[in-house]
Amino acid sequence: MKTMRNKFLTLAAAITLAPVGAAATIPDPAVNAPLAKAKAERTAVFAGGCFWGIQAVFEHVKGVKTVTAGYSGGSAETANYEAVSDGATGHAESVSITYDSSQITYGQLLKVFFSVAHDPTELNRQGPDTGTQYRSAIFYSTEEELRIAQAYINQLDRAKVFDGPIVTRVDPFHSFYKAESYHQDYAVRHPDDPYIVINDLPKVANLRQQLSDLYISK
Repeated sequence: MKTMRNKFLTLAAAITLAPVGAAATIPDPAVNAPLAKAKAERTAVFAGGCFWGIQAVFEHVKGVKTVTAGYSGGSAETANYEAVSDGATGHAESVSITYDSSQITYGQLLKVFFSVAHDPTELNRQGPDTGTQYRSAIFYSTEEELRIAQAYINQLDRAKVFDGPIVTRVDPFHSFYKAESYHQDYAVRHPDDPYIVINDLPKVANLRQQLSDLYISK
């Protein structure tokens, strides 16, 4: 049986890595949706490595109401941690973000996603975690989300913000399956876990330091 995220099999490798460095400094999206004139809840689904870290980051973003860790890209039958860990289900570890579009735009969420939440130039790897289940992906639900995401990727690539091209997949959203309860709010409940300390807490720190206008404390 697999251990939790194989964390205890790969922890030594994680510890040998340097702590996560500074976030990428990136421009605001040139193509974006305007802020809604009245409170309106919308949902965005992103994937970028371990969902523990992505969830931890977006829980500190202004206008975000809830962040749920889960699986997207595969079928209901394989939407469980043991199956997804094999890397052959089509699922990516993802987060479903419910946000108030009168407080934050989809483009601003993407700015957080690209700049501090993960490395969008890594295809199927983030930190010590490897496999297609850790791919960088945006699951769009509307044509507007597709337009904003593609335009922002093109903008960042043209500006050569990163050392390499962005490899983030932009895929249509089909379904999202909530992950097991022990994965929810893992970074909050286990702040001293070495994996969290090395890989995820620096992301939250980068959000606070470099995107302070979007950061809220909890």
